[in-house]
Amino acid sequence: MSASAPRLAAVIRDSFEDYHARFAEITARARRRFETRDWVAARADAVERIALYDQCVAECILRLEAMLQDRARDHDLWVRIRAEYAALIEDLIDQELFKTFYNTLTRRFFRTHGVDPAIEFVALDIEPTDAITHPVARHSYAVSELKPVETFARVLADYRFDVPYAHRTRCAAAIAVRLQDDLAHWGENPLRSIELLDTVFYRERRAYLVGRVLGEHRFSPCVIALVNDERGLRADTVLTRRADVAHLFGTSRSYFHADLPTVGDAVVFLRTLLPHKPIDEIYTVLGRAKQGKTERYRTFFRHFQAHPNEQLVHAEGTPGMVMVVFTLPSYPLVFKLIRDRFAYPKRMSRRDVEDKYSMVFQLDRIGRLLDTQSYRSLRFPRARFSPALREELLRHCALSVSEEGDDLVIDLCYVQRRLRPLNLYLREQPAEAARLAALDYGQAIRDMACNNIFPGDMLLKNFGVSRHGRAVFYDYDELCMITDCNFREYPKATTMEEALADEPWFQVDPGDVFPEKFPQFLGLPAAQAKALQAVHGDLFRVEWWQALQARLRVGDYPDTPPYPDSMRLA
Repeated sequence: MSASAPRLAAVIRDSFEDYHARFAEITARARRRFETRDWVAARADAVERIALYDQCVAECILRLEAMLQDRARDHDLWVRIRAEYAALIEDLIDQELFKTFYNTLTRRFFRTHGVDPAIEFVALDIEPTDAITHPVARHSYAVSELKPVETFARVLADYRFDVPYAHRTRCAAAIAVRLQDDLAHWGENPLRSIELLDTVFYRERRAYLVGRVLGEHRFSPCVIALVNDERGLRADTVLTRRADVAHLFGTSRSYFHADLPTVGDAVVFLRTLLPHKPIDEIYTVLGRAKQGKTERYRTFFRHFQAHPNEQLVHAEGTPGMVMVVFTLPSYPLVFKLIRDRFAYPKRMSRRDVEDKYSMVFQLDRIGRLLDTQSYRSLRFPRARFSPALREELLRHCALSVSEEGDDLVIDLCYVQRRLRPLNLYLREQPAEAARLAALDYGQAIRDMACNNIFPGDMLLKNFGVSRHGRAVFYDYDELCMITDCNFREYPKATTMEEALADEPWFQVDPGDVFPEKFPQFLGLPAAQAKALQAVHGDLFRVEWWQALQARLRVGDYPDTPPYPDSMRLA
């Protein structure tokens, strides 16, 4: 006799709780990695945790198949399982995470195109976190007007590590001074209290105490960054501006390792600090990438349905040779579909492109690569596509797009936050803003290189500018590892024919890179190119790349903090 709906629902609940426990086990290692400065193991933990979700889903599917046997795709049975499952989780803070896990299972069993509300949890008309009223666990401190240093010394003492502070009182004094300076515009004695989450957030080489500072009538985010290097454990900076905290929690970086007992209450708290950050991005940066995808789908389609007369159109920018990119003009996302064929000189396959995007998903994106989420079996009304876009998708993306009645079904697409393409941005800005953007473009290439990432195609059109003015790379089809490249001097011509040749007259192998030739194809105007050369001239010297390669090959990754040196504490 096959298993009953209540028993199957309990198996799914237990499977998610097993995933949650294993997720927490990996996350909890972050403290030890930080204390021992084991950055290589921390990177391995990040990759292991990302892979864990699909691993646990696959394990659960095998268990359900053994129990269901020939009823694995019995729609009526799954309707009953859904009802039983909803009752099991209705009082949980993190019930949305449980629902997403359940939806993943049904979609893999039924290969659903679009959504099936009879067997899936769908809530396009509400914001589920609005129902969470449980306060997240936190420390609260009254800040003495006369003895603020003592308060912050106590704050640091409450967050214990198995390595001592190099000088806790000096750190406390530096934090107090920075907060007094940052909040001076609040008036005399601006700082009344501080609240910090119990959970320490870890990422890359830093530990973060996350919370807010409160004055008499206002509050501001407060993030204290701690480092543990050859100088010992110490406070490195304090972030109070929302723009800086939003960048720290941005999707162009790897996910935090924060051992939160429950997630939904932490998301609600973080939204008070960053009210303009989409909820999907908050879930994602906490390592709950699948929930981030669910929330992104929910919020986009709610907006999509609320604007029934707006069409999907080609995204602004130079058309790509590998991807067709479209957007809904009123919503800040782009959808990227792989073309069936790539124009010369692109030599990669469709599988190669998918592998590149998968690789970026697992990388420390160092603040310079957009997080990209892959979606399968999305269903859109055919009439919502502009005629030009619809024609191109059906002609050039037939491996990804099919027609079903009045709908287009997209088998695979990649979704990113929409940025202004750098080549367009530079044309639109006044001279000084364009110069600063060009310099940050150079810094982006340098930052990526320090994390063993070579963009491959460094044309301006492949970079965008975020709302905070940062250059971010978003086109990954030619991305590769620095350690896989062969950085070479460009041979000197020995004859007039060689000097005038349009193509290299010498052997060029896959992976060969000639840094001195970068300026010829970047496409920067003369003034911006000169500024880039003055500040980032190292990028055009083969010696710089070869020296960096040597460091990366022995695991010596340069530190790339998510804030400028000017913000570090004295």
